Amino acid sequence: MMALPDVRLVNVTKTFEGGRIVAVDHVNLHVKDGEYFCILGPSGCGKTTLLRLIAGILEPDEGEIYIGGKPMRGVPPEDRDIGFVFQTFALFPHMTAWENVTYGPRVRGWPEDQIERVGREMLELVGLYERADAYPRELSGGMMQRVGLARALATGASLLLLDEPLSSLDAKIAFELRYEIRRLVKALGRTAIHVTHDQAEAMAIADRIAVMRKGRILQVGTPKELYMRPKSIFVAHFVGEANFLEGFVEEVREGRTTIRLRGDLALKLGEVGVDKGQKVVVGIRPEVLVLRPGDHKGDNVLPGTIERVMFEGIVTRYEIRLDNDDLLVITVPSMTAEPLRPGDRVSVEVPHGKVFVFPYPERGLKEELSVE
Repeated sequence: MMALPDVRLVNVTKTFEGGRIVAVDHVNLHVKDGEYFCILGPSGCGKTTLLRLIAGILEPDEGEIYIGGKPMRGVPPEDRDIGFVFQTFALFPHMTAWENVTYGPRVRGWPEDQIERVGREMLELVGLYERADAYPRELSGGMMQRVGLARALATGASLLLLDEPLSSLDAKIAFELRYEIRRLVKALGRTAIHVTHDQAEAMAIADRIAVMRKGRILQVGTPKELYMRPKSIFVAHFVGEANFLEGFVEEVREGRTTIRLRGDLALKLGEVGVDKGQKVVVGIRPEVLVLRPGDHKGDNVLPGTIERVMFEGIVTRYEIRLDNDDLLVITVPSMTAEPLRPGDRVSVEVPHGKVFVFPYPERGLKEELSVE
């Protein structure tokens, strides 16, 4: 069995235009051997630049990159034992699927019997052996990306780099193919680094995810860790969906924290690591909120009026204008959703153990939530 490489980045920085644009800013990252790792972030955050640095297409201005424990500075892409899957398929249009897949082994001078065996294995693995003689123009987008994946795997590269491999595909095809890619990579025992802006895609296929913004890594963790325990407002916002309410800490006593929201509304929570008088932002996932028709009183019950109801199939989405003018979004399984309409009075119950509390950002909440 081949030795699987880990990938380590130490203080890696990359700038453009004479240092005016910082694309990758002192990144430290460790991708474990055999891991399916996703780098997740909005467009322009530096994730593709980071992938190209790992591939050797670009050289870092500062810092070091190690693959399998070996420093990569000055090592060209062809000597890094990597396979690359591109966003736009990047197949040779004048070559058949077979010729595209076997191109790498052929230019490396592999024996013909080995080329035949690997070509057949890879195309069978992606379910396209029967289309081996088809040209790219004769294949669907999903088929072309499968050929691209087979080509990247055919050289036996132990590290696979995938740059937005599903973004050019129709939603249904992309949904199906993301699981197929993970299955193939795991079946072959490769290490994979997959770049995407789609949080649902990353959550579905990654062993771990690094959330990136403006050239920096904000948090690394399993999909569940990022969703359940985000360390910043931006991570809570970008990984999944969240409501954010501004307030200040009114009281901290005996493991109980009272946060005063705008108006006369308040939340009583447990120990959340904040100080009395501190300005904070409370984050709440839409699915944890409990929606009740009519006006009710009690701890952590926020009164409001329905502004909008959206049926989305599996869930029904409600937009609630609270009495303090804050807006909350609540999602409820459609099969159990109450028959509520815009204008109805409701009460929203906030479970005290299922909220995030963050210090109020210096530059303001709106700027903190911006993906640009």
